[in-house]
Amino acid sequence: DVQLQASGGGLVQAGGSLRLSCAASGFNDDNYAIGWFRQAPGKEREAVSCLSSSDGSTFYADSVRGRSTISSDNAKKTVYLQMNSLEPEDTAVYYCAADTDGSSCYVAVYLNGINYWGKGTQVTVSS
Repeated sequence: DVQLQASGGGLVQAGGSLRLSCAASGFNDDNYAIGWFRQAPGKEREAVSCLSSSDGSTFYADSVRGRSTISSDNAKKTVYLQMNSLEPEDTAVYYCAADTDGSSCYVAVYLNGINYWGKGTQVTVSS
């Protein structure tokens, strides 16, 4: 079965950095897209970043582009989201989610391609 485990969140000051990890199992290394989503209290869930092994596509939300990098370690079956220059607006619960049907990040992010969700990890950025 597919399992996703997000970790790496914590409390940091504005301007600091975190590396979020999503440990994945139960699906083909060459046929997935992993997306990072976040949700703050009272706000809609939004896509933050995505990496697809199916077509190599990536996605970054405008709010994090230029200060975040998504990467993968296939040997460990882990996808990372390095977030630098964190802002209080980044405070949210971050979820990793998978499209295991070989979709691009466009499909995963915009066309409801996600079919598995992991539990979230809390990121809190103090001002």
